[in-house]
Amino acid sequence: MSLPTPVTDYAALFLQDIPLLDVRAPVEFAEGAFPLATNLPLLDDHQRQVIGTEYKQQGQDAAVALGYQLATPEVKQARQQAWLDYGRQHPDTVLYCFRGGMRSHISQEWMAEAGLRIPLVKGGYKALRRFLLDTLEQRSQQQPLWCLSGRTGTGKTDVLLSLPHQLDLEGLAHHRGSTFGYTVKPQPSQISFENALAIGLLKHAHHAPQHTLVVEDESRLIGRIALPPCWQEAQQRAPLLVLEASVEERQERVVRDYILRQYQDYQEVYGGEAPQRFRDYVLGNLDRIRRRLGGARHQALRTEWSEALDAFLSHGDYQGFLPGIRELLVNYYDPMYDYQLSQRQEQIACRGEAEQIRAWVAKHQPH
Repeated sequence: MSLPTPVTDYAALFLQDIPLLDVRAPVEFAEGAFPLATNLPLLDDHQRQVIGTEYKQQGQDAAVALGYQLATPEVKQARQQAWLDYGRQHPDTVLYCFRGGMRSHISQEWMAEAGLRIPLVKGGYKALRRFLLDTLEQRSQQQPLWCLSGRTGTGKTDVLLSLPHQLDLEGLAHHRGSTFGYTVKPQPSQISFENALAIGLLKHAHHAPQHTLVVEDESRLIGRIALPPCWQEAQQRAPLLVLEASVEERQERVVRDYILRQYQDYQEVYGGEAPQRFRDYVLGNLDRIRRRLGGARHQALRTEWSEALDAFLSHGDYQGFLPGIRELLVNYYDPMYDYQLSQRQEQIACRGEAEQIRAWVAKHQPH
């Protein structure tokens, strides 16, 4: 049976947003995947485990024999139907297993038997991952970069997303980057984040090679996601665009982003459980910074916000949060940020309010 030629142009897969069919086991997929990959495994987690044990104890031939034994007609038909349904919706897809070996070839053959001819990725997931790690390292060294900085609540993400050549790291990490930045949507795995970051850099280098990329000036961690060391170093070298806003504007923006929008997300996900879960989220995050706040200040804020939550959750009044938010901004977040910025004064290329930042970027990008 003639099968399609294996795919070796890894860059094209990501630049053209080719849908990827991942036939690895679910546990492998959860550890790391690509943004447009769908997991329709040849082996489930249990089958993969018992076959792996057989391979270690009895060798490859015994493991292969066990694999075919587990592949009952019902199992095979279910796999083929799932792949067939996916292939009809994504006719340009390609498939891969971990190394592009036996699982890929068996899956490809079963698909062909069902009338679906799909090429496989030569080298599988491992080759794609290696390509993206190399891309990340290379672009970290070569990518012209501006880092959008600013105190908490200045609206950095809003400004960033309004710019034509930008990469939203917090969006990739599913986190808003502060103590209260957790979102209802789970964060990706570390590997999945790195893959998405590398793909974003690859696309920018391909589509806008002459333009400087703008990213938000992140710390080492975005939630539980760590910036790769090579990219963290690139950001530390980059010129800074410092966004400024009044305390009043910042208060209102923090309420909008971390109270109103967050609670709306909680309602959509948790329904009737949203009020209690949101209360636990707000007070739990405050408890996480207790040591830095000091016991007395933490307890005062906790009491204040407990009352604010009562008013907000009962009739939507968020005013009770404002004094505590101002306290955190002025006496907790700002001193930390101002100290960090004082260490990088020579890197500041521009500072001002949102329109001034946008105008500076537009002026200094090539036309």
